Amino acid sequence: MDDIEYSTDEIEKKADEEIISFGKIESGNENQHSPGKRKKCGGWKLASLLLVNQGLATLAFFGVGVNLVLLLTRVLDQDSAVAANNVSKWTGTVYLCSLIGAFLSDSYWGRYLTCAIFQLILVLGLGLLSFASWFFLISPTGCGDGMKLCNTPSPVGVVMLYLSIYLIALGYGGHQPTVATLGADQFDDSNPNAVISKAAFFSSFYFALNVGSLFSNTILVYYEDSGKWTLGFLVSFGAAIIALLLYLSGTSRYRYVKASGNPLPRVAQVFVAAYRKWGVTPATVDALYEVEGTESAIKGSRKILHSNDFKFLDKAATITSMDLRGPNNPWKLCTVTQVEEAKCVLKMLPIWLCTIIYSVIFTQMASLFVEQGDVMASKLKNFRIPAASMSAFDICSVLIWTGVYRHVVVPVSRSLTGNPKGLTELQRMGTGLIIGMIAMVAAGVTEIQRLKFVSPGSKKSSLSIFWQVPQYVLVGASEVFMYVGQLEFFNGQAPDGIKSFGSSLCMASMSLGNYVSSLLINIVMEVTTRDGGPGWIPDDLNDGHLDRFYFLIAGLTAVDFIIYVYCAKWYNGINLDTSENGIQLEEQQKEVLASLMS
Repeated sequence: MDDIEYSTDEIEKKADEEIISFGKIESGNENQHSPGKRKKCGGWKLASLLLVNQGLATLAFFGVGVNLVLLLTRVLDQDSAVAANNVSKWTGTVYLCSLIGAFLSDSYWGRYLTCAIFQLILVLGLGLLSFASWFFLISPTGCGDGMKLCNTPSPVGVVMLYLSIYLIALGYGGHQPTVATLGADQFDDSNPNAVISKAAFFSSFYFALNVGSLFSNTILVYYEDSGKWTLGFLVSFGAAIIALLLYLSGTSRYRYVKASGNPLPRVAQVFVAAYRKWGVTPATVDALYEVEGTESAIKGSRKILHSNDFKFLDKAATITSMDLRGPNNPWKLCTVTQVEEAKCVLKMLPIWLCTIIYSVIFTQMASLFVEQGDVMASKLKNFRIPAASMSAFDICSVLIWTGVYRHVVVPVSRSLTGNPKGLTELQRMGTGLIIGMIAMVAAGVTEIQRLKFVSPGSKKSSLSIFWQVPQYVLVGASEVFMYVGQLEFFNGQAPDGIKSFGSSLCMASMSLGNYVSSLLINIVMEVTTRDGGPGWIPDDLNDGHLDRFYFLIAGLTAVDFIIYVYCAKWYNGINLDTSENGIQLEEQQKEVLASLMS
């Protein structure tokens, strides 16, 4: 065990020393945003700058998101179910915007410009929210603290609030998956340490995200919960400005990757070409169409070797007599790499769909967990603990489990399985599903206990809010397995031309998870209020059965896990072309990994 721990330290040491030489960057990945050559670019120094940027941007985002449900109920006087639905829709929009950022990044703008533009949108949204809260929403001063009522906000104030929070959704959503991919780009694949460095980066990325949100979930939550909403928003505004300035400071030293063009026509061409040749028997592997040389027909992308999945798509790369009569038409004849790119998208979709139910679990922390904690005993002597600040236990759990995973789980599982990574990404995600299901059971048990300690006529239960700690800790532990595993899996399995799209799938699952959560709440309330009852999630939670809703999610997760196991066993990974240099690199990587295991 000591040898293994020493090996992990060696990984970090080698990663810290790695600097990517500009001269080693391949023509498809050359720097195109600044004139002249630079001696050094990329590596851990620039990746670390992006980690700090991510931490500050997350601090700014969660400074708004973590307490949004209480802002809607206390300041805008919305009902609990309505506020929870609005938060779910807003959070879903945040992560849906990640697809917009990924598309623009992969297709046209490139990672750097995409990150810069969306961070600027985030700054504008936070500035507008700070202004709106100061002049239109928080009146009288200090209201919205749970005791002092706010005046009904003007229509202008409400419009400015929604405009600002959706600008924040667009800015943060478009920025996050792109900055993750830009960070991975700082490690050159021609270096045998790059695989290890990228894996370490994704763990560090999620660690930085949670360090940033820790401040928001403790200090900022306290000030906002006590009625100092504008102060909290101004701190978020300042953090976003600093994040943007730090990001721009690395402009001359980043390692850039060219945009590969719009992937939608490329994927569509494969299906159209296959449909046109539906009656054609697919050719053998050696006879399928592919361009000569080591470069693929997709700009800046490596070739992908043929796979036996979705064989009907091989028709698109089958050469017929009609194809030989004129110039190549990609709507009639596609390369093997182009066909495999479409196959990769199809293969990742079932795995991605199975992660959506987990995001339903995750979104409860920003809505129903907060509302549940808000009706529990939260005073510690003379100090009242804000319900939203309980998510600090989730963050601390993530930070602790990130270390436990790297220094305990990986070495132990590596010795048991022989896999240098310990658990595969798919095994890691499956573990996250199981822990998330247990978290929902814990939340349901807490709610059962909370209802037992409600006195007649009382709005709050006398049960301590610290009963929520297990559910937050379990969700945090599940994140380390699920979300970090997702980042590694989708980024690693996505072809070069759609890397940002791969990273955005993680956030897109969160998006649909929020919408599914909102849909579940609407269905549950519709079904459980038919006979005139209050339903499971009424405005007064003491009259409802929130525990049953939590158990429902746990049951759905159990069914989802069974489907996920089947999909994970079926999945075959991407197989990139191993040219002469690629074979040499692969052998070097095997030597590095073997030395780490020795």
